[in-house]
Amino acid sequence: MKRVGAHVSIAGGVAQAPGNARAIGARAFGMFTKNQRQWRSKPLTSREIDDFHQAMEHGGFGADDVLPHDGYLINLGHPEEGARQQSLEAFIDELERCRLLGLNRLNFHPGSHLRQIAPEVCLERIATSINRALEQVPGVTAVIENTAGQGSNLGHTFEQIADLIARVEDKSRIGVCLDTCHTFVAGYDLRDRASYDQTMALFDAVIGFHYLKGMHLNDSKPGLGARVDRHHSIGQGQLGVEPFRWIMNDSRLDGIPLILETIDESLWPEEIRLLYGLMG
Repeated sequence: MKRVGAHVSIAGGVAQAPGNARAIGARAFGMFTKNQRQWRSKPLTSREIDDFHQAMEHGGFGADDVLPHDGYLINLGHPEEGARQQSLEAFIDELERCRLLGLNRLNFHPGSHLRQIAPEVCLERIATSINRALEQVPGVTAVIENTAGQGSNLGHTFEQIADLIARVEDKSRIGVCLDTCHTFVAGYDLRDRASYDQTMALFDAVIGFHYLKGMHLNDSKPGLGARVDRHHSIGQGQLGVEPFRWIMNDSRLDGIPLILETIDESLWPEEIRLLYGLMG
């Protein structure tokens, strides 16, 4: 069963997210658990946690339907130790917020070397950070999102992601989120059936579908290999509609959150209907 949704707002509190998802016809959703552009936020209260659990039940959602995203400031591979430690503490807090809300995964961008250290050194710093965070917070899987490769961001090749997974001590608590826009602009084609099959076969060979815990479904403004992160609405960018047809009919992608992060949220209900209409 396909579980399609979008990254919805938590304006007014985290308990608003399930209702916002339900209102657009979503069967899954993404969310932040705090302000994504601040290092610190007030701890979740018991009332906020209870209200979120009730909203989840009312909306018919379970933990496997939600793909939370961490804050934008976090860089687990920061070349400066003080900044890396600040990022690690923030990441641990994000994991803990997920745990308190009964959510079982946290999606994050691996990190950036900022052109100050070698990529290999940065990858080791990221992996060390992941290991320390998972030691601190039980029950939540760290889900690495592949990146567009813009600037000094790592995680744009399947090999880099596989390298990180290999360095994580608890393999049962590490996963991957594939973003279709990021995949495409990083140089992996999806536009025709042969290219889609080839890219997915490569993902399976290098990383493995058993690590796939979610996807972000986005069309792309830039072209293949541009390494520029610019999402577009489904069917309005360089990918077009057909790759999403193959995704919606790929049984390997059943049961995981398939989350829209497209640029016009007013189109999300229409895009969700479109995606379901591509099945069969």
